[in-house]
Amino acid sequence: MKINILIVGAGIVGMSTAYHLSEKYPDKKIVVLEKENEVAKHQTGHNSGVIHSGIYYTPGSFKAKFARNGSNSMYEFCDMHNIKYDRCGKVIVATDESELVRMNNLYQRGLENGLDIKLLTKEEVKEIEPHVNVVGGIHVRNTGIVDYTDVTNKLKELFIKNGGKVIFDAGVRKVFKDDQGLFIYTKNQMFKTEFLINCAGLYSDHIAKLSGIDTDIKIIPFRGEYFVVDPENEYLVNTLIYPVPNPELPFLGVHFTNMIHGGVDVGPNAVLGFKKEAYGKIGFDLRETTEILTFSGLYKMGVKNIKEGFREYYRSFNKRAFVKNAQKLIPEITGDMLTPMEAGVRAQAMKSDGTLIDDFYFESNDYSLHVLNAPSPAATCAIEIGKEITNRYAHVSNLN
Repeated sequence: MKINILIVGAGIVGMSTAYHLSEKYPDKKIVVLEKENEVAKHQTGHNSGVIHSGIYYTPGSFKAKFARNGSNSMYEFCDMHNIKYDRCGKVIVATDESELVRMNNLYQRGLENGLDIKLLTKEEVKEIEPHVNVVGGIHVRNTGIVDYTDVTNKLKELFIKNGGKVIFDAGVRKVFKDDQGLFIYTKNQMFKTEFLINCAGLYSDHIAKLSGIDTDIKIIPFRGEYFVVDPENEYLVNTLIYPVPNPELPFLGVHFTNMIHGGVDVGPNAVLGFKKEAYGKIGFDLRETTEILTFSGLYKMGVKNIKEGFREYYRSFNKRAFVKNAQKLIPEITGDMLTPMEAGVRAQAMKSDGTLIDDFYFESNDYSLHVLNAPSPAATCAIEIGKEITNRYAHVSNLN
């Protein structure tokens, strides 16, 4: 099989990339390799389905631009293909006076990013979310919810309709380049391609290294644990309720989210995983655990955030502590209202000096392109990221 473009990873970013490439280059043979037996098995299928507005992100960054445009693109895509969504909006709330300065700074950032937002008084927030603990808030009108697995399956369907092919149970083991071409090896097959695009999420650093990319980036897994609110108490949450985030951390804090297929989830915390797919509280893989724990950047980051790290682990193993954190937003929440859900894992890029990469991040050489940081809000931004990768492919490949 002659392959012009081979994509590793069938999450929402990989399938968006495949679809957009197939639209722009209908004569090229494009293949997606996925190590699982279906699409969206990891980050895409383990998030709460929020269509983010872009209020949190540095003006001018990929995240800010892609989230603002990407939320609109996502709504348009869902309208075009009859995918269920709800543009329900969300409130970001300050729960005490000390958070008001950060809340106002966040509001100004949202204005700089060109968003449809409004500052709310305590009383105005209560009109939307009567049960929330609040002294002031921001209403983010363009935020919504969707099932990103549904979106990914539609992208796959459109890609295949355009002549593309998705091969499952095809984890990449080796990448080899010589004068004869670029060869990709899985457990059972070998593929020859002209160009490789790496959308492998948690394993994107491994694929980059196999492809000859000289980078100090390492993907560090952070497990996010969620609970679901029992049906009798879903009335406590009408839309989405988020705290004012700590700008020094890459996580948004415990929040409440209505889900598109029903139910309300609360979470996540953020604890270091000891293997790439760290969905359980305790799980190790000798090679991956050693790789993570011997990475110098982890310790440099940990020294700066050790107190918060211990808090997250404490909340992970102590439900009462997690509930206490959730009660900052909804005081009526109790532990017997919450049932654990399957965790998610965030693929967070980190440099060897301990710096967490805040923005989406790409590296390339003359025969491959690598998405080396695409955590939240990558699902929201997937349509725009797919377009960006398509444009970068044209540039790297010297195509028009």
